[in-house]
Amino acid sequence: MLERMYLRWADQHGFRTEILDQTEGEEAGLKSVTFSISGRFAYGRLRSERGVHRLVRISPFDSQKRRHTSFALVEVMPEVAEDAAVDIDEKDLRIDTYRASGAGGQHVNKTDSAVRITHLPTGIVVSCQNERSQHQNRERAMTVLRGKLVERQMEEREVEMARLRGEHVEAGWGNQIRSYVLQPYTMVKDLRTGVETSDPNAVLGGALDPFIEGYLRSRVGEAASA
Repeated sequence: MLERMYLRWADQHGFRTEILDQTEGEEAGLKSVTFSISGRFAYGRLRSERGVHRLVRISPFDSQKRRHTSFALVEVMPEVAEDAAVDIDEKDLRIDTYRASGAGGQHVNKTDSAVRITHLPTGIVVSCQNERSQHQNRERAMTVLRGKLVERQMEEREVEMARLRGEHVEAGWGNQIRSYVLQPYTMVKDLRTGVETSDPNAVLGGALDPFIEGYLRSRVGEAASA
């Protein structure tokens, strides 16, 4: 549902999208997905989406039609050029190849073209299986890895600044940013800014701008009062 929301938002703004890697869920849906969105200020706007998203709905997979709560973690990384100031030592990488799965052409399921890269010092794992060759998948995976390392550096600086300001920062799954409630009432609320709407179908259909703009305005206000 989140993948569809972001891809629709990107399409509405004329941005180019590409699925890089995805893993199917054990029962339904997606366990994880990595995709790129290219467009003017795409990273600056979508960075507001970092964090845990909470969904409350009647599960279509529950025969008793009970209400279920689920969570998804959204990470947003910039695409970083190879010559950027990101120190990646080849000795710190473990590179695994495996057979790609899903749609993608005749090469799929015939060659070990998919690539998984583990950055040993941080434990960050990235993978790509969308391209036709192992070399292309390795290049795209390295691009994602550079972005993750840059984002990690930025998060560490933010945590340090918050510590110096005396604020409590709770990382990980406790850092819930937004709730999408479809049952027993309908509402989407951003817990950081207070922006909310009673039309979750529109939001899940890509109407994210009020939430993005609300977050950007709050950050400007924080900077002005700092």
